[in-house]
Amino acid sequence: MVKKHRNSSSRAGDSALAGTIKDSAAQIWLAGLGAFSKAQAEGGKVFEALVKEGGLLQRHTREVTEDKVAEVTDKVSKVANDLSKQANETWDKLEQVFEARVARALKTLGVPTSKELEALSARLDALAARSRAPTAKKTAAKHATAKRAPAKKAAPAKKSGARRARAG
Repeated sequence: MVKKHRNSSSRAGDSALAGTIKDSAAQIWLAGLGAFSKAQAEGGKVFEALVKEGGLLQRHTREVTEDKVAEVTDKVSKVANDLSKQANETWDKLEQVFEARVARALKTLGVPTSKELEALSARLDALAARSRAPTAKKTAAKHATAKRAPAKKAAPAKKSGARRARAG
């Protein structure tokens, strides 16, 4: 077998390449250490910046959420008011129908309405006033006649036991 002899120039190239690789590895190592050191030094600053950004994002999110909640609340309130209004209108209609039916039933039974009772009461008051008027005129005439004629003195009547019992 034939052996190849390495020449010395290739050994020198291998050494140079190994040296370059060692230098590159050392630089990579140093760059990593520098990055680690910088991350440690600026890590607190980065953390604080992230906290600040998170706070801003949270405030913004809260504002948007509150706006949406207010908007939805307004819409729900309007719908609830509309439903309430419709329910009240329905109850009013139902009440009117019920009152009309009750009034028809009472009329069928011959029960007078409140207006009829009020009219009757007014007629009774008028009749009572008319009936009192002639009595008042007669009483006034009696008093006038009694003043003109001297009154006869009657003997005082003795009160009997029966009268006392009736009086008491």
